[in-house]
Amino acid sequence: MKALVVFYSLEGHTKFIASVIAKELKCDLLELQPEKEIPKTGFKKFFWGGKSAIFKEKPSLKNKIPDLEQYDTIFLGTPIWAGTYAPPINTFISDNEIKQKNIAFFACHSGGGAKKCFGRLQDFLKDNNIVGSIDFIDPKSDDEEKKSEIKNWLNDIIMTKLN
Repeated sequence: MKALVVFYSLEGHTKFIASVIAKELKCDLLELQPEKEIPKTGFKKFFWGGKSAIFKEKPSLKNKIPDLEQYDTIFLGTPIWAGTYAPPINTFISDNEIKQKNIAFFACHSGGGAKKCFGRLQDFLKDNNIVGSIDFIDPKSDDEEKKSEIKNWLNDIIMTKLN
């Protein structure tokens, strides 16, 4: 299995999950970086983040996307904003042909919206094999319990869905 972990993280929570997955699977990691970053604090964070998610904006990305043909599995991670995925994820899935891949979703949030977010991603990526999803409420990078939960989730996917 050749896997890629693609994620966007505003405050570092989603990056923490992505890093654990990439380390466990020894796979490639791609952090989506928008040209114009959303404010990280205060009212502007919620206003601009929520507005851009609700209106399904597609911000330009700074980084180059690798050839996705070389991967058979993609782990896609996002914070949940207004019940959906972050705009850089929208850019990634809209600008790239993603078909016939194994796809797993992971998300971080402050208390809800994961089922709705994962449903929207699944609808958009319907030409793929969705192998799993997991969500966390604001995990911290030193949280050993969360690391263990991620490892168990990965083992379940690998043992039951990718073999």
